[in-house]
Amino acid sequence: MKQIDERLRDHYAALTPQEQRVADFIFGSIDDLMSYNSAELARLSGVSKATVSRLFKRLGYPSYRDMRDEVRTLRQSGMPLTDSRDAVQGNTLLSRHYKQEMANLTQWINQIDSGQFGALIATLSQARQVYLLGFRNSYPVALHLRQQLIQVRSGVVMMPQPGQTLAEELVDLSRQDVVIFVAFRRRPRTVKAILMQLQALGVPTLLICEPQAQALIPLATWHLATPLDSVSAFDCYSSAMSLANLLSNALLHAMLASGRQRIHQISDLYTDLDEIEPR
Repeated sequence: MKQIDERLRDHYAALTPQEQRVADFIFGSIDDLMSYNSAELARLSGVSKATVSRLFKRLGYPSYRDMRDEVRTLRQSGMPLTDSRDAVQGNTLLSRHYKQEMANLTQWINQIDSGQFGALIATLSQARQVYLLGFRNSYPVALHLRQQLIQVRSGVVMMPQPGQTLAEELVDLSRQDVVIFVAFRRRPRTVKAILMQLQALGVPTLLICEPQAQALIPLATWHLATPLDSVSAFDCYSSAMSLANLLSNALLHAMLASGRQRIHQISDLYTDLDEIEPR
């Protein structure tokens, strides 16, 4: 049986604008959903209670309580929630962790469109500048990806600079640049506004997010969605790091001659500056 996030994705295009408001709220706070009654969900979504009731009937739930019971089994939010069923140890935990990791990896790999991926890599190789952006738990993924890409090509920049605001940097972006925006759940409220601004400027943008971020996907030129599911409370970013590795390697092979030369130049500088301890 499909879970609520899958049902919402399947029905999203056919929902009324008011029902989509409820869906967007749920995508952003699905694990918190079990703490709301229908009246609270309606208020938080800015719709009527009748709209909430119609939505869940449309999704095939006999009652709101049935939906809440289902959500208790989901761990699809950045908030670290858990219950006694997670308190397993030893080989059982290791086995569950391994299976979940493999499921996450299989899911995002199988959803990549090779044609669009090729167009993305070509654009990354030809762009004037590549900008990386990520907040909260997305920042380490964005920073790691930047550290890999800068070994392949010049002009790879994290923004904003520490302690600074974005406006000063967004104003210089153009269609000749590319932005890679890592924006996993429990995002700051500004994420949608930033994507809309990039879209208005015509800046090609790759959005890296979780599969539930349906409301953000139309605002980006490309999107790559990696699941964050884990066996317990905390989200797992190993699939996101695997994606960063794939992007970096793909770009290197698209720019192989210049990329190899740059890698060797950097290695020589490591030696000259005595920055890296020899093996």
